[in-house]
Amino acid sequence: MSVEERIRVLFADQLNLARGKYVPRSYAERGNVKFCLGAYAVTYCRKLIDAPGAKMLEGLPDLEAVFDLADAVQSWEDNCKIVIADLEFEGEPLPMCGRSLLKRTLAAWQKRGYTAKIGIELEAFVFQRGENGAWVPYDTPGAYVYGTGPATDPAGLMDDIWKEAMRCGFKIESMNSEYDSPQFELTLKYDDALKAIDDVFLFKLMARELAFRKGFLLCFMPKPLEEAGGSGLHVNFSLWDKDGNNAFADTSEADGLSSLAKQCVAGLVEHHEGMAGLLAPTTNSYRRLTADSLAGYWASWGYDHRGATTRVSNERGKGTRLEHRQSDCAVSPYVAAATVLQAALLGVTEGYDIPQPETGDSFETVSTDRHTPPDLASALKALKADTKLVAALGETFVANFLAIKEAELEEAEGKSSEWEFNYYSPFI
Repeated sequence: MSVEERIRVLFADQLNLARGKYVPRSYAERGNVKFCLGAYAVTYCRKLIDAPGAKMLEGLPDLEAVFDLADAVQSWEDNCKIVIADLEFEGEPLPMCGRSLLKRTLAAWQKRGYTAKIGIELEAFVFQRGENGAWVPYDTPGAYVYGTGPATDPAGLMDDIWKEAMRCGFKIESMNSEYDSPQFELTLKYDDALKAIDDVFLFKLMARELAFRKGFLLCFMPKPLEEAGGSGLHVNFSLWDKDGNNAFADTSEADGLSSLAKQCVAGLVEHHEGMAGLLAPTTNSYRRLTADSLAGYWASWGYDHRGATTRVSNERGKGTRLEHRQSDCAVSPYVAAATVLQAALLGVTEGYDIPQPETGDSFETVSTDRHTPPDLASALKALKADTKLVAALGETFVANFLAIKEAELEEAEGKSSEWEFNYYSPFI
């Protein structure tokens, strides 16, 4: 007797948790699964709060996760497929749904005649169990930046992730050890924006679950080790016109960069401080975002400059793209992509002036005094104050996010970096 296939219905919430349910295929054929709106009224430690849009004081009714079963993809689990849902309430898109926000953002660009393509770079540390059962850094004595092979990954974790990614249809561009040990970079290939973000959402979940099965913690926290560098999520993007041309490229310009690309850069620089509240959404994020971190601290841009938050790749023609370096993996990739693209769009609609590119080293010399706020509380205030960005993203979306994060701040007040690791690492 055959066992009925399971469908794993998933969505990313405001904390970037992959919430979902397993249901039989026969049940999933109806195209929707119900969840409690309370998923948008809790912190990591499950404190229930009256966050706007979550209707905590109105009985915590159900939302609907809606999907087309034809979109289900191969899972890394046996006899299972996965489908990513959009969220609705009373027949309308749920304002807090990051995937719906990204779809709306892409539609806004499409109205202007452009299609967005995105590539995501992920960074993570690996931990193993120590003698007392606590998580300790994975033992990789031969590791170094751009390392490959068993000296950098004795247990073959990256091999396992690569093989399973190929089986599931994820398109990997590269994997290697990073600057610090035991840190790795995992990069997926450039693709149409929604497909790219769906893939990175599932790939990150897959990678964590595969590592956990082998007794390891693949930790995407921004700064899990005080003595080491941080881990980020870099959003690489470009816009393509109706004729299939990269609209960021312009051979008539000395730098090969179009006016559209420069308007997008201007928007990203203009909204730098407000974006941080969304893109660096934990107290731990601000241990990574420091003046000498090469991690998206300065409100700047530059040509092939890793000290600037918006880096213009040195590729031109079809490869022309912008790389935004402020995000970390605590943010939902849907929210990261939507925030970057909305800020870029504001650069077009508001006509901001682009500042001069960064030519300093960003360690001892820098061309701006504007930078990421010093902590999460300050970043949330900057987000509130950025009314144009809030309006672009949606007031209910931002209000819900702020309420959750302000409650998280209360939980984290006065706590140590060790507390942060224990608080965030099971989830990020």
